[in-house]
Amino acid sequence: MAVADSVDPDGWMVTFNELMNRIAGRFGRVEPRRTAGAYVRGLLADIERKNCWQLAEQAGLTGPQAMQRLLRTARWDAEAVRDDVRAYVLEHLGAAGGVLIVDETGFVKKGLASAGVQRQYTGTAGRIENSQVGVFLAYACPRGRALIDRRLYLPERTWLADAARCRAAGVPEQAVFATKPALAAQMIAAALEAGIEVSWVTGDEVYGQDPRLRRLLEEREVGYVLAIAGTRRVSLEGIDLTAAEIAARVESGHWHRYSAGRGAKGHRIYAWAWARIDVDQSGYRWLLIRRNLTTGKPVFYRCYAPGPMPLLVLVCTAGIRWMVEESFQAAKGQVGLDQYQVRGWKGWHRHITLAMLALAFLAVVAAAQPVTDDRHIALTMPEIRRLLAVLLLSRPRRIAEILRWSQWRRRHQAIARRCHYQRRSQP
Repeated sequence: MAVADSVDPDGWMVTFNELMNRIAGRFGRVEPRRTAGAYVRGLLADIERKNCWQLAEQAGLTGPQAMQRLLRTARWDAEAVRDDVRAYVLEHLGAAGGVLIVDETGFVKKGLASAGVQRQYTGTAGRIENSQVGVFLAYACPRGRALIDRRLYLPERTWLADAARCRAAGVPEQAVFATKPALAAQMIAAALEAGIEVSWVTGDEVYGQDPRLRRLLEEREVGYVLAIAGTRRVSLEGIDLTAAEIAARVESGHWHRYSAGRGAKGHRIYAWAWARIDVDQSGYRWLLIRRNLTTGKPVFYRCYAPGPMPLLVLVCTAGIRWMVEESFQAAKGQVGLDQYQVRGWKGWHRHITLAMLALAFLAVVAAAQPVTDDRHIALTMPEIRRLLAVLLLSRPRRIAEILRWSQWRRRHQAIARRCHYQRRSQP
């Protein structure tokens, strides 16, 4: 009974309605505002694929036009909603020890028309695929984690050099090429200017190798723990050495066993060592080395802080980086972050923003759940979404409605097939 008493779907929906009221002013008309609410409820529902067709069917609409219009042409400010998501996360999850995490994720796509799509490596597939890449900023703290900002990466040669292609995808005329670290720097600067108080930023090798990103953080006196490759050179006692060469010089007595945080199977224990580098510059800089206890494989981090720090603080910050991977997994698996069927620049940003909103809602509700007893874990985001979907978001449907949607899908699929055949038949 204690577990049952902690489940409060009605209270969760009150929280959801408060969140939707928070962003209501970003919509110029009541129709897109209502559609946005139905869209986010659909992202939280149990449906096979969270695209406009199935979201509209879940909402009881007669067709997907309203959902498509919400992403393409309706007048509302996705950037302002993004700001609301960031403020909402900080209001409910913000705590001492909060960390900003930068990382990218891929969205595998077919065709050539989707904004930013090209054949490129994506960790989502683990290989080179035709895909879009989004760079994200996450906020993580002991209470939870959520995505708070996003940027779509636009390749320079295949996209920004082709004005007609950009125009067809709705890319703004003022868009200029920015590397992934530059996009990360933009998001971090915007977050700091919005009043986020964090002491650390972390990210993988893509971001650790960029001196401009590191300089931005140092100028703002924000510490960082950024991964680098073993071939990167640093200054140790006035001598330039690669990170791998420094690791090879560490004596056995200088390795320390610490946990990088809890994983699915318990604490993730590694051997850690560090060395002070770049002592002629302001602040404190270290090379942090992590060694796998089983394989012996090393991982390297370049670290900075305005003042002296103990090793354990750097270790804990390095371990927090994996929370962004958990956020991507939750966003794609629970709220359909990667299940959109829009091609344009505006549509991508709008869908991603609404998915981030749904994820932030789940994170806030999960953070408020008590640990009921030793026999059960606290309610997780997937379990909360599942309970919401079954108890409140499922909707009884008449047979006529189900058949009408079946006819609608088959009719439009027939039109698409006919148009495809006609294009293929042209000389």
